[in-house]
Amino acid sequence: MHIPDGYLGPYTYIAMWIIMIPLWYYAGKRLGRELRSKQVPLLAMSAAFSFVIMMFNIPIPGGSTGHAVGGAIIGIVLGPWAGVIAISVALVLQALMFGDGGITAIAANCFNMGVVMPFSAYCVYKYISGNSEFTSSRRTIGAAIAGYISIILAAGFTGFMFGIQPLLHQSAEGVPLYMPYGLNVALPAMLLEHVLGFGILEAVITALIFVYIQKTDTSLLYGAKTRLLDSKSKKAATA
Repeated sequence: MHIPDGYLGPYTYIAMWIIMIPLWYYAGKRLGRELRSKQVPLLAMSAAFSFVIMMFNIPIPGGSTGHAVGGAIIGIVLGPWAGVIAISVALVLQALMFGDGGITAIAANCFNMGVVMPFSAYCVYKYISGNSEFTSSRRTIGAAIAGYISIILAAGFTGFMFGIQPLLHQSAEGVPLYMPYGLNVALPAMLLEHVLGFGILEAVITALIFVYIQKTDTSLLYGAKTRLLDSKSKKAATA
């Protein structure tokens, strides 16, 4: 899902930089207010986990590769704004150290995997989980479904960015200057591999890590402290 240099034209990658710069700034401000001291090491571990898991690229038919991201579990456990920072750090390091993803496309990659994934995953997880207990199996199912849906959405955004390039950038003869395949090719190519393969992988990884946290320390989960304080306030009010 990493977009290399030369696949996106300047209209797209400049627009993505304009979108991501204020998002990075706001995410940093939010983390300064929301992140608890016990979660700081977890944020660093999350960035490292995402960095490592995205390095395991699996070849697929057609000459491309795919991988899990870890964006869903980070968004669920630490919150979506923490996911923006953790995954962005991993993607920047990958681009600079290994050339995995282009320099001009860093903002686009960060948007697809670092914004779309954690935010969509957190929303799906919250919708399915409802007001259930943090140790309930309903939350585990919600986390798995969130992982599956979020990576498919990220792949869809990536395919869309690829597919609009022939419309935005052509030579005088009508030859695409960047990505040569339109939406009719790029979108199905990106979505199919994630619907049938990498979405399932992301769901399994998300569920396994979520179950482990459920069994060890649910206070690490995003929103757990707020819910505990609300519960204590209600008990105090009725006492």
